[in-house]
Amino acid sequence: MTTHGDSATRSGTPAVAARTGPAARDDPPADHADGLPTALTGLRAAIGAARFPLVLPSAEPARQAAACLSHQLDDYLLPRLARLDAPLLVVVGGSTGAGKSTLVNSLVQARVSAAGVLRPTTRSPVLVCNPADAAWFRQGDLLPGLTRTNEPSENPGTLHLVTAPALPAGLAFLDAPDIDSVVDANRALAGQLLAAADLWLFVTTAARYADAVPWELLRGARARGTVIAMVLDRVPPEAINEIAAHLSEMLAAQALGTAPLFVLPETWVDGQGLLPERVTAPLSAWFARLAADAEARSAVVRQTLDGALAALHPAVLELAEAADEQVAAADALDERVRAAYRAAERTVDQGLRDGRLLRGEVLARWQEFVGTGEFFRTLEARIGRLRDRMVAAVTGRTAPAAELRTAIESQLVTLLRGVAAEAAETAYTGWKAHPAGAELLEPELAHASEDLPGRAERLVRDWQRAVLELVQSEGGDRRLVARTAAYAVNATGLAVMIGVFASTAFIPTGLEVATGAGTAVAGQAVLQAIFGDQAVRNLAIKARRDLLDRISGLLAEDAARFLARTEAARPAAETGATLHRAAGAVEKARHRSGLTRPGEPVLPTVNPGGTG
Repeated sequence: MTTHGDSATRSGTPAVAARTGPAARDDPPADHADGLPTALTGLRAAIGAARFPLVLPSAEPARQAAACLSHQLDDYLLPRLARLDAPLLVVVGGSTGAGKSTLVNSLVQARVSAAGVLRPTTRSPVLVCNPADAAWFRQGDLLPGLTRTNEPSENPGTLHLVTAPALPAGLAFLDAPDIDSVVDANRALAGQLLAAADLWLFVTTAARYADAVPWELLRGARARGTVIAMVLDRVPPEAINEIAAHLSEMLAAQALGTAPLFVLPETWVDGQGLLPERVTAPLSAWFARLAADAEARSAVVRQTLDGALAALHPAVLELAEAADEQVAAADALDERVRAAYRAAERTVDQGLRDGRLLRGEVLARWQEFVGTGEFFRTLEARIGRLRDRMVAAVTGRTAPAAELRTAIESQLVTLLRGVAAEAAETAYTGWKAHPAGAELLEPELAHASEDLPGRAERLVRDWQRAVLELVQSEGGDRRLVARTAAYAVNATGLAVMIGVFASTAFIPTGLEVATGAGTAVAGQAVLQAIFGDQAVRNLAIKARRDLLDRISGLLAEDAARFLARTEAARPAAETGATLHRAAGAVEKARHRSGLTRPGEPVLPTVNPGGTG
C-alpha cells in the first residue's frame, strides 16, 4: 500500500500573478485577435524553416528551442487562441513517484489513471474531463500530434481520453509523465504537455521538493507567465508546518510566492487506490470553485496564453541570433578557403614575375632553341639574321621547339600542383581549427583533388595553343608572319611564353638577369623586330592575363570541393531577419489583442486551515 498526505494549506492571495483577462461574458468581438493567429502562423512557418546544421555551441540549444516553440505553437497557442471558451486544461506534472496519478484518481473519484508501481512507467498520458466536455478534446485541435484513444496504451504518442462525471464541467485534468523520467521520450513528452497547460498543478513530495529538475521547470513556467498551483504530497504530519514554511520560502525566492500551495499529509489509500476524501477536500473544493467561476477560468486561460505569447519574442530573437551565427560561420569557413586559394594565385603571379620559371630545364631548352652564347653577344648587331635563324631553327630542327614547349608545360604544371596542394592543406587546417568546419571535413580534402594534375596539364596545353592563336591574330598583317607562316608563329609564340615567364612587359630586371633570364632580352628583341615595341607589350599582357585567368579557374574548381560543403549546410541568409520580423509581428498583435487587463486576481483564494 502507498502512503499519502493531509490537508494543511497556507493562506494567501491566491493567484500566480496579478494579471487577469476579461470574463467570458465580456469577450471582445471575434475579430479582436484576427491579426494574432495570422502572425502566429507566420512565426510558426519561420521557425519551421529555420535550420541550424553547422556544429556551433548555439546550434543544439537552438534546435531544441525551435522544437519546443513549434510544439507550443501547434499544441497550445494556435488551438487555444482559436477556442478561448474551451475547458480549462490542468496538466498535473511532477517528479517520479510523487503520486500524480493517485491524486488525479482521487480528485475525480475514479481510477482513471494507472498508478505506476515500477519505475519508470511507460504509458500514454491520460486526459480526464466531464462527459459534457469530451467533444472539445476528441477533435484533436489541442495536442494534435497525439493520437486519441479510449484505451490505456504503452505508446507515449497517444492520448488516453477518459470521462469522469465527478469532475465539474469546464475543467480537464491531464496526467503527464514524470518530468525527471530516465526514459527520454517520457521526459520530452512531459515537457511538451506542460507547455500546453492552461494551469500547472505541480506535485512534489516532502522528500523531493528541493530537487533541481522541478525548480528548473517552475522557473521556465514563471518566465512564460503560466498559472501554477502546487501540491506538497506525503508530508509527515509532525513536519507539515516546518516543510510547508520552507517550501513557501523557496517559492517566494523564485517569484512564485503567490502560487496556491496545498499540503497533503502521509496517509493510506483505500482499496480503490484513492486518497481519503478528507485529504483531498481542500483541493477538490478549490477546483470546484474554479470550475464554477467562468471569469476566473477565462482569466487563467488568458493570463497563461498572454504569458506564453510574451515569452515568444525573446525566445525567437535568440533563435534569430543563432541563425545569424550559422550564416556568419558559413561565411567564415568560405573565407578561409578563399583566402587559401587567393594566396595560391598570388604565388603563381609572383612566380611569373620573378623569373623562377626560367631556371633549369626551361632556360636550357630556350638557349638550345634560340642559339649559343655567341649568338646573344652579337644579337643587337644582327637582328635581321636572328629572324632568319629562328625560322631556320623551326623548319630544320623541330625537336628543340617541342622540347621547349614540354619544358614550359612541365614547369607550369609543377608550380600549379604545388600551390594547389598548399592551398588545400591551408584550407583544411583552417577548417579543422573551427568547430563547424571540423565536422564538415573529409580526409581527401587535405590534398588537392586527384584529377588536378591532369587538368593542369590540359590547362597549360590549351594556353600554349591560345598563345599561338594570339600571335597569329596579332601579327596577321606582318610581312614576316605572312612569309614564314606557321614556323614564325611557333617561334614567336615560344618567345612570348618565355617573355611571360620573365616579366609582364618583357623588361628584364636585375633579378631576371641574375637568374639567367637575360635570355628574355633575346625574345624581346626578336618580337620588337617583328611587331614593334607596343605590340610586344600587348602580346605579353594578353598572354599573361589569359594564363592567370585559366589558373584562377583551375584553383576555383579545387576550392569548390570545400565550398560545396558549406553551401549544402548553409542556412538561408535571411533566416535571422525573417525570425525577427515574425516575432515583432506577434508582439504587436499581442498588444493589440487585449487578452489581459492588469489588476484583478486570477485564481480562487486558498482559505486558512485547509478548508479550501
